Amino acid sequence: MAQKTDPPASAPAEEPAWKQRAVERSTKAAKLRAEQRVERFLDAAQAIITEKNTTDFTVQEVVDRSRQSLRSFYQHFDGKHELLLALFEDALRRSAEQIRAAAEGQADPLSRLKVAVTLLFELSRPDPSAQRPLFTDFAPQLLVSHPAEVKIAHAPLLALFTELMTEAEAAGKLRGEVRPRRAAALVMQTVMFVAQSNGVSEDESAHPIEADEVWDFCALGIAGG
Repeated sequence: MAQKTDPPASAPAEEPAWKQRAVERSTKAAKLRAEQRVERFLDAAQAIITEKNTTDFTVQEVVDRSRQSLRSFYQHFDGKHELLLALFEDALRRSAEQIRAAAEGQADPLSRLKVAVTLLFELSRPDPSAQRPLFTDFAPQLLVSHPAEVKIAHAPLLALFTELMTEAEAAGKLRGEVRPRRAAALVMQTVMFVAQSNGVSEDESAHPIEADEVWDFCALGIAGG
């Protein structure tokens, strides 16, 4: 008796092109609407921070200012902390872009590094006349409570300094044993810490550390020759 065999399974029919286009268009539209809602929440929070000069506000204030719903807020953010983190990351990304643009004006790789160090120092130092509670209030708390998130937020700056260090290494401007990425992290953290703690003691208040001093110190550790 001949053995019965199952008929071969037919391959699933491919979706028609018109359907694929319709789904793709719908997905793009939904993504755009979500991005617009997120931007409205971020803009509202930034406006409140600027007015109050503090990160001490409620989610409801942000929702009211953005003219959106509380449900919509929690569709995009886990809470106020995540909203502040988004603003903090965005501010650091803009700082990295500003530093990159300034450094690109220099032809020499070591000069580009000096510009980057100097500008990062100036952007990081406390300024009573500037309203930057994200850096003066939120960032120190974040460093203690969520160090992994701080690392992610600083990624654009680290990438920029690593790139500048790599260019300086390729040009023979660094000491032979210097590793660009580790040196970039050391320099970046040194610059930001010194800038943020500048003027802690009475002597430093009378004679505050300047950007050129910080660069000279860093250059002694990385520059060849």
